[in-house]
Amino acid sequence: MKTTLDIPDPVFRRAKARAAERGQALREYVTEALQEKLADRSGHEAAPWMRGFGRLRPLHQETSKIQRLIDREFGVVEPEDRE
Repeated sequence: MKTTLDIPDPVFRRAKARAAERGQALREYVTEALQEKLADRSGHEAAPWMRGFGRLRPLHQETSKIQRLIDREFGVVEPEDRE
């Protein structure tokens, strides 16, 4: 399907240069970019930047324990601080 898009000149130049670097026609490059942007990630592999956060999962229990200790200590109001 053919369509007309209004793309800002700097974005167009970057896209055209990137397509050339990859040996692709601009049409192929834009199609690939749109497919990636439109991909439904809900049931698929997590986004690349999310992969690292999965490694932090074991720390959740430790963080919860520390937060409970903080809440317990700071939740105590000393008699001289009342009033």
